[in-house]
Amino acid sequence: MHTLVVGLSHQTAPVELREKFSFDPDRIAIALRALRDMKSMLECVIVSTCNRTELYIVADQLHTGEYYAKTFLESWFRVSREEFVPHLYVKTNTEAVRHLFRVVCGLESLVIGETQILGQVKQAFQSALQAGTTGTLFNHLFKQAISLGKKAHTQTEIGQNAVSVSYAAVELGKKLFTSFAKKTILLVGAGKMSELTAKHFRASGVKNVIVVNRTFTKAQELAAVFQGTAYPWEDLSRVLEEADVVVSSTGAKQFVITREMVQATLVNRKKPLFFIDIAVPRDIDPDVNQLDNAFLYNMDDLEEIVAANVGLREQEAIRVEVWIKEEQASFQEWLDTLGVVPVIRALRSKSLQIQTDTMTKIERKLPDLTEQQRRVINKQTKSIVNQMMHDPIMRMKELASTEEKEAALRLFQHLFALEVDDEPKDQEAKSVMPNGLPLPMN
Repeated sequence: MHTLVVGLSHQTAPVELREKFSFDPDRIAIALRALRDMKSMLECVIVSTCNRTELYIVADQLHTGEYYAKTFLESWFRVSREEFVPHLYVKTNTEAVRHLFRVVCGLESLVIGETQILGQVKQAFQSALQAGTTGTLFNHLFKQAISLGKKAHTQTEIGQNAVSVSYAAVELGKKLFTSFAKKTILLVGAGKMSELTAKHFRASGVKNVIVVNRTFTKAQELAAVFQGTAYPWEDLSRVLEEADVVVSSTGAKQFVITREMVQATLVNRKKPLFFIDIAVPRDIDPDVNQLDNAFLYNMDDLEEIVAANVGLREQEAIRVEVWIKEEQASFQEWLDTLGVVPVIRALRSKSLQIQTDTMTKIERKLPDLTEQQRRVINKQTKSIVNQMMHDPIMRMKELASTEEKEAALRLFQHLFALEVDDEPKDQEAKSVMPNGLPLPMN
């Protein structure tokens, strides 16, 4: 068996291409079964997010598995492989396992350490479980990966430090306010950066949003996004008094919020006023920061925080990489022993059958045994069998990770005269996809 991941991500493909390979959540079960039913496919999981589409596959042959994975993508999305294959990455076996571990820990994300991907991989695995497209290998691997992802996000600070300007502003605000629940945010300007910053503040508890913009209709449109209130530009000085947080991002060539405006606002005010100037050129007079109860941060301040936090996340990522290597070794050890399981199962079965037959003969020759005597003899004979099996089984597990694995297995089966049932899965290539498109045959 071989493990593959075939995919596209923000690292290899532009958004115009990635959006063509987005799976419909309502049809994911159909897609999973269609992929699994193709030639060479034994197990599969599909991870589909805005930044990546990845097919995780257990195949009986690497080349065939890769070929039919590409054929599946081509047929399912009706996109010629010439268009997407140059952007594909294919990772196999140990590299595929390492890639999955890095993905769940957020090391492959657009923003290193982001936590959303862990939930997305968990959901992808659950969908595959429900569709019946996973088996022994992926049930073990994905559970191990999800546990590793949880460890990375709970036992390190890889996802705790702000690495975007808009979110860094929120983190600064948290140092000033114990809670945003009853705070009011004023957006000066109705641009995308103001909107994004407001979204982060809203997610942190801000309830009231005010928007002031030179074009009043745009102020109304943005205010509607947050169920807030819009005011005309000439009301800016007055509405400063209502705000706790001011986010300014206009295209003005001069300061739109001056020291004098803020000073007048603070005269009868006891609570602090927090300014975030994300405009270039700056919107807010830097002298505002000299006023008591006024706290001003501009783009340079926020970018310094972001740069420092990226460094902190990268340091935490080094710790996570060590864990990934350990988990890789653990999975490989488990995988190596997987091949001996049918042999061990056959040995156990034969040994226990001998014990059962022996007990039958004892009971026939000693019919006057009490129930307690029968239980004692049964327990002791089973103990003899288990003790005799212990060392051979341990030696088989040790040999499973060596180059002599296959020869050792054959010798083991010969010595103990074992009949091993590997329960192979024989799958024929299908001639047609669920969407009716023909599959090329090799």
